[in-house]
Amino acid sequence: MLNQKHRARLERQTVGSTNRWRFPREPFSPDLLALSQMCKAMSIDLDDTLKDPDRLCIPKIQKYFSENLKNKVVPSGDAVVILECLGFTWELHLPQLFQSETLTRLYIMALDRHTTCPKKELEKLLPEPSPGKTKEAPPIKRMTICLKVNDPLVTKLAFAKALKNLYTSQVDMSLDEVLGVLASAHALQFSSLFQKCVVMMVKGLAPRNVTNFYLAGCKYREEPLTSACEKWLEMNLVPEMGNQIHLRKIPKELLHKVLKSPRLFTFSEFHLLKTLILWVYLQLNLRIQTIPTYETVLTFFSSFSKKCCFLDQDAEQSLMPLFLGLRLHGITKGQDLDVLRHINFLPEAWLVRVTANHYYSMENGGDMAHVKDFTSQAVRFGLLFHQEYTTYSETIAIYGFFFEIKGIKNGATSYSFYMQRLRPRDVGFPSSVCEHGLVSLRAERLVKYRISAQTLVDGSWEEFGTKPTMQKFRFIRPSCKSQVLQIQTVGNPIYVSFLFTFPAS
Repeated sequence: MLNQKHRARLERQTVGSTNRWRFPREPFSPDLLALSQMCKAMSIDLDDTLKDPDRLCIPKIQKYFSENLKNKVVPSGDAVVILECLGFTWELHLPQLFQSETLTRLYIMALDRHTTCPKKELEKLLPEPSPGKTKEAPPIKRMTICLKVNDPLVTKLAFAKALKNLYTSQVDMSLDEVLGVLASAHALQFSSLFQKCVVMMVKGLAPRNVTNFYLAGCKYREEPLTSACEKWLEMNLVPEMGNQIHLRKIPKELLHKVLKSPRLFTFSEFHLLKTLILWVYLQLNLRIQTIPTYETVLTFFSSFSKKCCFLDQDAEQSLMPLFLGLRLHGITKGQDLDVLRHINFLPEAWLVRVTANHYYSMENGGDMAHVKDFTSQAVRFGLLFHQEYTTYSETIAIYGFFFEIKGIKNGATSYSFYMQRLRPRDVGFPSSVCEHGLVSLRAERLVKYRISAQTLVDGSWEEFGTKPTMQKFRFIRPSCKSQVLQIQTVGNPIYVSFLFTFPAS
């Protein structure tokens, strides 16, 4: 108990150059001595402050002086504040300085230290009230303030850009500079610039910067930025990050969160597994600066001891939660399962369970008895539909049933997406799909499915989708075709996901 009280007392901080004290978390609580001394330093009436404690908040002081300084003319060469920071000095004017909460606080503290009558000095900043006589304004006292910045993201160039934006409403920076400017705006507590940086970052997300932007959002507790990065990764983890070296930078915690998302886009479950195995490979080979071939990755993991699988090794136990979130039952090709056995990456028990479920489904006409929850266990396939396409389709096979997932461009901004059942003798059926595979002779198949589409427009994601639907698919129209998802959007590309299961029938 004594230690807790001692720590609480150590949290008190001095204010100004005298013996004034305050609590940082409760700046103007019942500490009347500190309150009265702060009011005196800032030329504010104590009785008014007791009625309205918010009068001492820096944002209100900013607003007060900003409004009163709008019409006060300060010659361009007559800078009244010298800011020392990062080994440089900058000359600033008060109307611009008061846009920064940090600089406002430093200026008021410096004013208190350098004058015996802060009230008179503050009054000099305001326009003369007398409308009749034109009186020459007294010279404004020059002040020097110092700011220490410990954030490694704040560079001299970025800080200079942030100070420049005190004088202009036009944000002049590139996407490569925005992270440093964001950090500088946070150090300055320059809220309007900070939000402009966030908007620019959300609109400029790409494989090379998404991880750094996400970490910045976490560091500065900017939830809209972190959410935008998570959403971008949900769509682009497989199609974009899966073939770029920037995949290595994704933190494990962020990757785990993205893998658990029901909105995650992937071309197939095996594509997602390959992306995750590549991420592990890049964590273990930090000197690699180019994306390796698939065969190189397989050879690397095949070289480990066969006594236990890679994930069962003590050093790799922390990676297990990432792979527990995968829907391995969606990998139905025998050759893909053979590859997984060969590299000895996943626990043998997992592969045995997947294989057993496949045998059960094939013996029971495709029924997926092992799938209990549609949202978290439905098999996923995806189409990446670009604006230049007029039509695009893929053929998928599972337990001897064949489906075409298809997208059609109807107009400049109109699109349709659906799935339909195929038979191997249909015109245009790709022979590679049923090579070494099964062909079911069942005339109908009960399917529960959902079609969804997502696309990015001006930094915001548009989402479209059907409800989960139960339907019997036959070979003849119209029963061979699913519901059609029709959307209107200018986004490009469109991420289309087809989720389905085969309920017991």
